[in-house]
Amino acid sequence: MKQSASPTAPPAPPPARTRSSRAATVLVLAGLIVAAVTVASIGLGARDISPLEIVRIVLHPGAEGYNSDVLWTERIPRTFLGLAVGAALGASGLMMQALTMNPLSDPGILGVEQGAAMFVVLGILFLDISGVQGYFWMALTGAAVSAALVYLIGTRTNAGSSTIGLVLAGVAMAAVMSSVITLLVVRDEAAYASLRFWSVGQLTGRGQFLGQIAPFAVVGLLLALPFGRTLNVLSLGDETARGLGVRVERARLASAAVAVLLCAAATAAVGPVAFVGLVAAHCARMVVGADHRRSLPLSMACGAVLLVGADTAGRLVIDHGEIQVSVMTALVGTPFFVWLARRRDLVRM
Repeated sequence: MKQSASPTAPPAPPPARTRSSRAATVLVLAGLIVAAVTVASIGLGARDISPLEIVRIVLHPGAEGYNSDVLWTERIPRTFLGLAVGAALGASGLMMQALTMNPLSDPGILGVEQGAAMFVVLGILFLDISGVQGYFWMALTGAAVSAALVYLIGTRTNAGSSTIGLVLAGVAMAAVMSSVITLLVVRDEAAYASLRFWSVGQLTGRGQFLGQIAPFAVVGLLLALPFGRTLNVLSLGDETARGLGVRVERARLASAAVAVLLCAAATAAVGPVAFVGLVAAHCARMVVGADHRRSLPLSMACGAVLLVGADTAGRLVIDHGEIQVSVMTALVGTPFFVWLARRRDLVRM
């Protein structure tokens, strides 16, 4: 008699080493893309500078010449500020999405950036604050207050789910705060002049702030990286997280504090820039999946690439002058937001 064929064994899951090596490859490629965007940002503009010339100037910082002055006084500080701000917004967006379990969360969409902006206006008007460090502390306070208000309102709304409730609360808070800002500055020419320079998200003329804001951004990014595992556990639900030994309330508070710190540092440096956190977080998840230990650093890289790339494009799309980076990111982020909302089918009647 013929022996019956043995059943085919199910395919073995890919080993963890394969996944780790793939993630490492993705991060290396992301680093190369960041480097390429950095070189493009430094070299392209009203006056193009070749990569070889950039290398020569960087290796000889004391060299004289117009190109050297342009690089050291404007483009290099501006580019590195853009990298820091983009990375901060990317990390902040991913952490906010993980904490709220809301794929549409973003510092701009949830009204956190507008809250930071309103408190900066209050500082300019009533506390005579000037300078990026003064702006930072006011922006930090405003970001924290607005984040708390949006969470309290959004989780108690009757919109059908906490997801859409947070979005509606954030949009409403952003509209109210924008109106308050307009009412505060419309009759004060000095405050209007100060706010006009800061309130439109842009990197033009902000390179001088790099040394002042870099410590806050770097500390925030370093604090954010270890939270990847914590965010993974929190995404399993509160009961499961407690069963694994995580103090849920403390973990959420610490994660939210880091996310607000990153948002405040970015907003204080360049003003409100929307959609960077939203787009960067989802791009990172599309590439490496939902594991926050991998998606969090990749989201930082995606945010840096998006912001610096948008700033570079804004310098090139018109012959004379440039378009603010907040306008360029909105051109990318608005259709992405609409596509994401339709794809996720977040609104259920």
